[in-house]
Amino acid sequence: MTEPNSDTNLAERQSPWVALRSAAYQTFIYQKMVKQASPDARPGDCVAVYDRRGSLFGHGLYNPRSAIAVRMLRFGEGTLEEEFWRDAIGRAVALRRRRLNLDAVTNAYRLVHAEGDDLSGLVVDRYGDVLSVEVFSLGMWRLLDRLLPLLHAAAGTRHHRVHVDERVQRQEGFTAEPVVSDGCPGSVNITEHGVRFRVQFEGGHKTGFFCDQRENRRRLAELAGGGSVLDVCCYSGGFGIYAKVQGGAADVTCVDLDEAAVAMARVNANLNQVRVDTVQADAFTYMRQMQVNRRQYDVLVLDPPKLIFGRNDTEEGRRKYADLNRLAASLVAPGGLLLTCSCSGAMGRDEFLSLVTASVRQAGRSVQILAVTGAGMDHPVSPRCPESAYLKAVWVRVL
Repeated sequence: MTEPNSDTNLAERQSPWVALRSAAYQTFIYQKMVKQASPDARPGDCVAVYDRRGSLFGHGLYNPRSAIAVRMLRFGEGTLEEEFWRDAIGRAVALRRRRLNLDAVTNAYRLVHAEGDDLSGLVVDRYGDVLSVEVFSLGMWRLLDRLLPLLHAAAGTRHHRVHVDERVQRQEGFTAEPVVSDGCPGSVNITEHGVRFRVQFEGGHKTGFFCDQRENRRRLAELAGGGSVLDVCCYSGGFGIYAKVQGGAADVTCVDLDEAAVAMARVNANLNQVRVDTVQADAFTYMRQMQVNRRQYDVLVLDPPKLIFGRNDTEEGRRKYADLNRLAASLVAPGGLLLTCSCSGAMGRDEFLSLVTASVRQAGRSVQILAVTGAGMDHPVSPRCPESAYLKAVWVRVL
């Protein structure tokens, strides 16, 4: 590579360093934006980042093996020493425990939201005394020994479980076995707005319970009063059980393809001493059968797992979302409520809203959009990373 055109002597730079072809105030610096890296810059290193004029741009985590070459953690002067990590984690925890006062309503919430907390590549959920940690970058993986004690000290927790998805390991170019602290329980019971759930760590999808839908679950319960509710892709039954416990729904059916998820939904219903019907079935197959049966519901919740992981999945993911929403709309009684969700960050809010309204029209129904919401405030969004606003929840009155 050629030397960057710079007024700054290379010897004066903080090392290791990365020089950019172009610089924008965004969290993700892709490979094509990188012009040069210092010879001592290694995958996973904390690096100083310089713009094309040779001025210090900030600091981030470097990985030349990944499509995201640098994950920016701070801009301008400063370093990524101990004080930075302590302050960043302290700010994240203070938002949840002091500003939002979440401990008063639940012992399960997101403690660190990656880019939303300027800690790209790190997601931490709290479930009672256990921190469920998900890592998305090699750099964060290498920093865990430093970060875990800081997290426990700030949160007042004792145990942790660390997971790195296989897709992330391939993208980032490293291997990582799950990390579990000594004596960490395999499950815990948590409470959210007075509703009880068991969180099963072993064998579930991440945790089997998703904190991001907390406020949407509560709102759904307020709108479910006395009606029939179908919770499709229910996983551990969050929406359906809320509708029964807090909303007084007349009947609730929870459907999921995962046998373990359906079993956990039954456990959660028992914890709250309510009765819900649980069905292990493919969402498409079940809803088509309900069409044949001419069954309709006052409230239908559609909260599928992530269907779009990247650009290569976009068309297939859009088709699945469209098919699911078309089927769901046909099962909502006239004047009933459809809550349809997408956790695919690659699909923006407006695109998903357009897809939903088109799908409902294709089902021969008209709609009123009542609201479009997202994750709770413990999932802050960074303006430098629109993907951090990944969750979309569209509230539709089907006519």
